[in-house]
Amino acid sequence: MTRFTSHFVAASLCLAAPGLAFASEVTLRNLKIAAAYVRAMVPGAEVGGGYVSITNSGRTDDRLIAASSSRAVKVEVHEMKMDKDVMVMRQLAGGLPLPAGKTVDLKPGSYHLMFMDVIDPFKQGETIRARLTFEKAGSIDVDFPVGSAVASKADNGGEHANAAE
Repeated sequence: MTRFTSHFVAASLCLAAPGLAFASEVTLRNLKIAAAYVRAMVPGAEVGGGYVSITNSGRTDDRLIAASSSRAVKVEVHEMKMDKDVMVMRQLAGGLPLPAGKTVDLKPGSYHLMFMDVIDPFKQGETIRARLTFEKAGSIDVDFPVGSAVASKADNGGEHANAAE
């Protein structure tokens, strides 16, 4: 291999590698969990937002009923929605429904995981492990790569959203 070719291959791998870290998906029974990421936390923040796509390919509904992480005192499933002219956020005490044959996206401004009382603030480039527990499928550990504080996608590209979500 020529020197130019080897440098080109090395440079290409370096550019591609950041996206590869965000490409993982895991399967638990009929659930496919993909595109997980959290945002880096701004100085002084005690909460962090987590996002993921969950596809239920089964014939029966399931529900995300709990989440936990060693990096936070507690992790709650939250919803943000408009109530008249005010955006409100609330914990989904009964969990998040995952209808059969559908995909539910936890994303900024909508459903999301709220890492509460974070022990060590999330820094861009880290990976945060969280355990997701489902009513029927059971539990699975999922790795959440840490993107920028304003990332609205795992690869930190595309649209940006408010870091407070």
